[in-house]
Amino acid sequence: MKKIPFLLLTIFISSKVILGQSPVHTTFQNQNLISKFQNYSYSQLYDTADYYFNCKSSDTALFLFNIFVNIPVKNNDIEHQKRLIEALNRISIIYYHSSDYKNSYDYLIRALHFCEKYNYNSYLSKIYINIGNIYYQYKKLDLTKQYYSKALPLTQDSASIVALYSNLGAVELEAGNLDSAYYYLTKSLQISKRNQDFLLPDILNNKASLFQRKFLYDSAYYYYHTALNVARKNHKYAREAQNLSDLGRLFFELNKLDSALFYIDLSNKVAEEYSFIKLLTENYLTLSKIEESKGRKEVALEYYKKYTELKDSILSVEKFADINQLQRSYELSKTNKQIEELVVQKQMQIMIWRITLVILVIVSVALLLLFFQNKRLNKAYKTLFDKNIKILELRKSSHSQPEKYQRSALTNEMQDELLLKITALMEDKAIYCAQDFSLDRLAELVQSNATYVSQVINTEFKKNFRSFLNDYRIEEAQRLFSELDLSKYTIEAIAHEVGFKSPAAFRSTFKEITGVSPKFYLETLRKGDRL
Repeated sequence: MKKIPFLLLTIFISSKVILGQSPVHTTFQNQNLISKFQNYSYSQLYDTADYYFNCKSSDTALFLFNIFVNIPVKNNDIEHQKRLIEALNRISIIYYHSSDYKNSYDYLIRALHFCEKYNYNSYLSKIYINIGNIYYQYKKLDLTKQYYSKALPLTQDSASIVALYSNLGAVELEAGNLDSAYYYLTKSLQISKRNQDFLLPDILNNKASLFQRKFLYDSAYYYYHTALNVARKNHKYAREAQNLSDLGRLFFELNKLDSALFYIDLSNKVAEEYSFIKLLTENYLTLSKIEESKGRKEVALEYYKKYTELKDSILSVEKFADINQLQRSYELSKTNKQIEELVVQKQMQIMIWRITLVILVIVSVALLLLFFQNKRLNKAYKTLFDKNIKILELRKSSHSQPEKYQRSALTNEMQDELLLKITALMEDKAIYCAQDFSLDRLAELVQSNATYVSQVINTEFKKNFRSFLNDYRIEEAQRLFSELDLSKYTIEAIAHEVGFKSPAAFRSTFKEITGVSPKFYLETLRKGDRL
């Protein structure tokens, strides 16, 4: 059972207008809102937007917050600076719950930028958690855990700490690390009970999933149902819909198909009412499997089509690439800021150098100091400038077609279709871990030719077939290292298991991709287990 953490530090809201209203109606409504709020001060505007946000009127809240974040901020207005960051975070929450992860990430990066600009570090933990939640939707567990871990030492309030431990438990659960998951979820539950049961439904639901993974179905049902009752009592609609969906999948696993259908249908009613698109996507996949088990293949196919349409719209490769691009842009802006600071430092040193020339008594000492300092400054400046140029070149190359493919007969539509087939096929580790797996074999399986397959891999992943294949095999090797009893398996056995013909090739490739040898990687894992 795969768990999806929500934005646990925020208010659950609906986004009906974002997904459902016509442009004409929205424009008319916006004109009325402009007329109504045009004379408000920035503080009144923020308070009004926050009111609609808490009332779950996400359409009006989104419109007003967007007006607010475009009001110029004075350098000495600390209150306005803080509210700007909070408004950007709230906009990101609205987009998150409408499954628009790209826009959600965009506003979080903007909030992160202003946190650094205004030294508002007390809000960083919330932003880190929300960024981690977005990466979790794409199953990027290492990045998810990285941002949750960054947030933990910055977190002060009990509710946030409870949320972080619960989310870390969900990540470990997704990764199959059941002992670690149990530790984090138990710690979260203990702190929650000491602080008036913060976020209890989320923790109970994750514990239910843990018991389900261990095939303790009675305990799983108890925790799911308890979480459902708490969610309903506190009007947590997103959690209620998720609990119902999880109960449906529990009964499907037990082969009680009618009960499974009953709970999934209840979940869909809540998810449709509040536009929980990600949950609807998962439910359509479950319904497809249930109908297939009942022998109703046509109905199963219809549900699967709905699943693929929604999945492609909210978790596409292109949208994750956009998120990566935003991250690179953020890093680039930090580099530019460093360059600007170095320029200012350089100018200051020149001024000091000119002044010291007038002071004849210390001229020799001053010239010597400035010479070495200026030399170090120039070296640092050039290093950062070169780094900036390389980043710009990488960004430019990521949007351009390689020259050798510009005359290719492979159209964009054919390339997108072939990319989906390749990525779907590479989900099967039995295929890519076969020792005789090759580019020609991949082309045969996706019903294309080696030239086109090679073009898609080169263009979309910026690597050749061998590097592309090795990434998958080494990732599988890392998974086996973390899950198998390594007292019974050797590195050579793992190398053979993931498709390498020789241990030497495996060691070389593993170090090239991860930066460390398999032996060092294993020793690090064992030290972590002892801790």
